[in-house]
Amino acid sequence: MEDDFYATIKLKNGEEIFCKVSPSEEEDRTLLLVSNPIMVSEVSNKMGPIGYRLEPWLKTTEEDLFIIDQRDVLTMTESVDKEMIQMYTTFLTRSKGKFSPPHYKLGRSMGSLGTVSDAKNLLEKLYNQ
Repeated sequence: MEDDFYATIKLKNGEEIFCKVSPSEEEDRTLLLVSNPIMVSEVSNKMGPIGYRLEPWLKTTEEDLFIIDQRDVLTMTESVDKEMIQMYTTFLTRSKGKFSPPHYKLGRSMGSLGTVSDAKNLLEKLYNQ
């Protein structure tokens, strides 16, 4: 099969995605391994189009590789548009680690440090007052 390539894919359900594609032959069908698929929508105002909004194709997963049966594809076109590929790679770079929680170093400046028994005693004292 061919090497990986960037492509715009229009699925039969109406969704349009941009991604890196790696075709794969499996028995009697062709599967598309799509990497980091995104949806692109045009942003406009009263004056007309002003830019594009990029967002992940699936928003509730951290997976970056998906398998699409070519029978679910309406049409696909290889993209050599350097501007679109640059927007795509910039989006991926900026969105890496989006779901990982920030790591903070704990210290006294963040609040009072103590034990569970100290907190229990303080709460009992406040409750009894």
